[in-house]
Amino acid sequence: MFSNLVDYVNELATVYKYLFVFFVSMVPLIELRGAIPFAYIFRVGDPSFDLVTSYVIIAIGNMIPVPIIFFFARKVLEWGADKKVIGKFFTFCLEKGHKGGEKLQSKAGRGLFVALLLFVGIPLPGTGAWTGTLAASILDMKFKDSIVAVMCGVALAGIIIGLLCTFGFGYLFGIG
Repeated sequence: MFSNLVDYVNELATVYKYLFVFFVSMVPLIELRGAIPFAYIFRVGDPSFDLVTSYVIIAIGNMIPVPIIFFFARKVLEWGADKKVIGKFFTFCLEKGHKGGEKLQSKAGRGLFVALLLFVGIPLPGTGAWTGTLAASILDMKFKDSIVAVMCGVALAGIIIGLLCTFGFGYLFGIG
């Protein structure tokens, strides 16, 4: 009976780890880029923690806010930009989206889809799914094109961060 309880607690702990990386992947600016290293850290402590499953969970978590951001973020940010308490932050977010959109458009010209994919996919600070989707919304890209480009960008970022973690954590702790 005691071993069944231990197994149950271990399974519950694993579920909490998956939930943790899921929710971390939804946090702006951290997103997938921060959740994948946590998955590798969990793997160091628990060799049965499945990295492939965590990648899928992380990618889904990173993509869940994207449609909401596309349809509502610009409107909410424009509404709140002149409010006393939240105005500075909302203005900062709008400016970040405008700058990201302008950068995308100037570099891309007519290849905006590929530019958005690379903007989201190359893991630099402030270039994740949240900022990319806001930029696509500001640029009035089509919803379907935006979602596909961001999804492909998230996959690319996942591969890059995964390789960095594999070579970093993998060599340090013998995982991967």
